[in-house]
Amino acid sequence: MIKGISHIGIAVENLENARELYKTVFSRESSEPEFFGELKFSFVAFGSTHVELLESTTPEGVIRKFIDKKGEGVHHISYEVDDIEAEMTALKTRGVEFITEKPYLNAHKDLVIFLHPRSTKGVLTELIQYMSNRKE
Repeated sequence: MIKGISHIGIAVENLENARELYKTVFSRESSEPEFFGELKFSFVAFGSTHVELLESTTPEGVIRKFIDKKGEGVHHISYEVDDIEAEMTALKTRGVEFITEKPYLNAHKDLVIFLHPRSTKGVLTELIQYMSNRKE
């Protein structure tokens, strides 16, 4: 079952500039920068929903390619689920395609999978199952 929106991923050219913008404009502190693969990222809390600021650390990275094609902005929306496998099974019966065949562990060791934008009107959509009581 989808519990709600976990976070909204925002592709940014420069993470430090984006963190400063959220601090200045929204009076919100962001988490310390973290790294996962080619990503450098930080979270900004807005109640139980977060904004995930994403910077690519390589010219070939997914976020870099996204920015080159579409510019900075919304990259994906992430929905929290109770049981990612059950949600995938239900979505597959409705014709939803996934980017990968199986969920994988993200930087925080939570299970994630992305729905192909073809299945969601062009919106890259992530499902996340938190593996601990911690929510970013």
